Amino acid sequence: MLVVMQRNATEEQIRCVLEKITELGLTPHPLPGPTRTAIGITGNTAAISPDALGGLAGVSELLRVTKPFKLASREMHVDDTVVPTAQTRIGPKTFTVIAGPCSVENESMLLRTAEFLKSRGVNLLRAGAYKPRTSPYSFQGLEAEGLRILRRARELTGMGIVTEVMDAALVDEIEASADILQVGARNMQNFALLKRLSRCRTPVLLKRGLSATLEELLMSAEYLLAGGNRNVVLCERGVRTFADHSRNTLDLSIIPPAKELSHLPIVVDPSHGTGRRSYVPAMARAAMAAGADGLMIEVHPDPDRAMSDGAQTLNFDQFDALLDSLKDLAGPLKLTLN
Repeated sequence: MLVVMQRNATEEQIRCVLEKITELGLTPHPLPGPTRTAIGITGNTAAISPDALGGLAGVSELLRVTKPFKLASREMHVDDTVVPTAQTRIGPKTFTVIAGPCSVENESMLLRTAEFLKSRGVNLLRAGAYKPRTSPYSFQGLEAEGLRILRRARELTGMGIVTEVMDAALVDEIEASADILQVGARNMQNFALLKRLSRCRTPVLLKRGLSATLEELLMSAEYLLAGGNRNVVLCERGVRTFADHSRNTLDLSIIPPAKELSHLPIVVDPSHGTGRRSYVPAMARAAMAAGADGLMIEVHPDPDRAMSDGAQTLNFDQFDALLDSLKDLAGPLKLTLN
């Protein structure tokens, strides 16, 4: 349910409505807008009579939200959400490039990559300190040492850090080093982790699961929003199909319906989505044209020697060429690259 307040509703009237919702055993979610405040309600609203709220001073109307994902729904939150970090913003009219190596391998490589990306205007550095790998024998990341290196990169370049968290027990440790907490595809429905992240102040980038529908992705986002973290970014990273010409099937068709159904920004990861560096530039440009709010691109000074995912990673020259083409495309689409 959504309570729409009148344009001239006072702070006291809004407070009274919030208190009444709480008295009814429901959870209020204030949603301030440019012209008026709305209040989303979660809980068993079916048992509540509209008269209990509709007659309160300052209330304009009550609306039923039909989607199972309430707070992620555009029914409850009409305006596009902008997710801010200290370095940039992710949301409408901008196109945010997040780039960096798959893994933190050593300090020299990471700092070299961070300095290169910063010189190209990239404000968010992605790299994994804790790595989920299919094989237990594969490189699992530098863990705490990797986080130290990420903090060092942020200190030296001013870039924001995007890194993955796999375990609720590690959230405090990783949040101290990150500006955006990434939930990987394998953990999209790790509900204990989502509940813990919902209590964080740090934005969360939520990757689509390997076989997840759009509704399942939005329901996972709902866990984050329901716990109080309103800074959520969706990420399309490819799904598993019968196709064998690429690592995954990058589903760019999810972008228009995601924008129609939800107010949350969505970025695209063509590196994991294709698994082959030669395919990444074309799919990156296609993502921009399809309406995505940004990209997550794997970049490494020497991809053939990378300790993970080298086949899908761009070198510096390839990234420069991609960035130039994105700038050319951003103009006609009236987007600001950041």
